[in-house]
Amino acid sequence: MQRLRVAAVGHVEWVQFARVAHVPRAGEVVHAREAFEEPAGGGAVAAVQLARLAGGSLLITALGDDELAERSLRRLRELGVQVCAARRAAPTRRALTLLDEAGERTITTLGSRLEPLLADLELPWSTLGDIDAIYFTAGDEGALRAARAAKVLVASPRARDAIGHGIPLEALVLSEDDEIERREAAKAQAEAEVVLTTRGARGGAYRTRGGESGTWDPLPAAAAAVDSYGCGDSFAAGFAYGRAAGMNFDEVLSLAARCGAACATGRGPYERQLTAREALG
Repeated sequence: MQRLRVAAVGHVEWVQFARVAHVPRAGEVVHAREAFEEPAGGGAVAAVQLARLAGGSLLITALGDDELAERSLRRLRELGVQVCAARRAAPTRRALTLLDEAGERTITTLGSRLEPLLADLELPWSTLGDIDAIYFTAGDEGALRAARAAKVLVASPRARDAIGHGIPLEALVLSEDDEIERREAAKAQAEAEVVLTTRGARGGAYRTRGGESGTWDPLPAAAAAVDSYGCGDSFAAGFAYGRAAGMNFDEVLSLAARCGAACATGRGPYERQLTAREALG
């Protein structure tokens, strides 16, 4: 695959992961078998997946003015991401994710989501015309319009304030199991060339602006699923990358599905994301 310039625009949150036998019932106490922490959220997860496919990526985001922001910057740089972050006089958002024995993740967010805005003049909005592929998860309408300068623009319905204003997208990616994403996607489906609905281990479905529809099957498991955190954003990042690389639609879907499936086999979002070498294999 050719070397592409890739980026994510979106949110970061500091996530504490806890592996439990099951999600606790009301009033129940459960003990974590393992705990670890990572900077995650859709923007961070996608930026790392893009970096692994392209040899590096850019993340445009917003962070608080605290130690969690500094830890997030250090860790994402270790993972190959160039981070450009507007700073807010607020805490960096945190989240608690419980990972059960079935590999499902249950997320509780703590605090307000910090989003990059077009008014953040320290962010490199004017350079996005040089980017081949962007995946957008959070920001305002102006930020999405700036991101539209890229060759390929893929968005998540979680970019709720940015979508629905007539800005064309190559793809809109949502989870069928996420009620909020389904609701937010409804206002922007006409803006996307294709709407991709992921169904986890059941594959997914797509519908094009021209009315063509279809499904894709789940991939045969190369390894046991460990947890599902980050699979959807890894899928979307893979789709954006494949589209910018000039693959045909079936090839792009295959790459995206492989990215999502690989992520599910690792501890947390970053242990087993698909690499360029694996993608070429």
